[in-house]
Amino acid sequence: MSRVAICASLTLLLISIVGAEEPSQSAAPPSPASVRDTEHSLDWAALSRYRAEDSQLQTSTGAQGRVVFMGDSITEAWAVDTQHFFPGKPYIGRGISGQTTPQMLLRFQQDVVALHPRVAVINGGTNDIAGNTGPSTLQMIEDNLKSMVQIAVANGIKPVLASVTPAFEYPWRPGMQPAEKIFALNAWMKSWCVEHGCVYCDYFSALADSAHGMRDGLSSDGVHPNAAGYAIMQSIAERAIAQAMAGRNSGRSQ
Repeated sequence: MSRVAICASLTLLLISIVGAEEPSQSAAPPSPASVRDTEHSLDWAALSRYRAEDSQLQTSTGAQGRVVFMGDSITEAWAVDTQHFFPGKPYIGRGISGQTTPQMLLRFQQDVVALHPRVAVINGGTNDIAGNTGPSTLQMIEDNLKSMVQIAVANGIKPVLASVTPAFEYPWRPGMQPAEKIFALNAWMKSWCVEHGCVYCDYFSALADSAHGMRDGLSSDGVHPNAAGYAIMQSIAERAIAQAMAGRNSGRSQ
């Protein structure tokens, strides 16, 4: 190869290297969706979700008889702080779709304790069983639920532990066989409430079929209650809240 050919080849090689290292002048800026995804990955427990609303409620004077519902998508979709359910009641919904109990525990101080409720209704665990944030044992779920109850009690808040609602299969995570795991978690929950003076709110018994899945007509996907399912849960929750307000705890299902 001649000296001229070698120089030409080296020149082309240098151009290709520089071109690969330098960012394209026409590269598009990150999309709003990608920015939101990045923000979400940095806010694992979604503390930003209710931060503004929490700040307003902390300074409000309407905390008398306030109840906070802490949970996942089942709580979020319920929209307990609208007038459709619990009309006229000072109830606050703090559910976030897809969340597991470790995420709920991380935001419990901000989204529950800081609002100074009289009662906290805690409903979580189904997404842990689904593995939404990685593998989880029942013991891990139980520990997180116990921690939230203990934080509530330490801050003068009456805790209500709500059973995990029935599900025979998770549409977004098939093959997890959640029905018997949910049943076992609820059995532990009920027993623990008897032992530790916590009100147990039993949605499961009223919603489950003989296979421990969701009864027909109470859900569109076998996991999330529909209006008929929530109507059943409403009366159960009201009785559990009244029991907690009165300071009574028999440990019996509501």
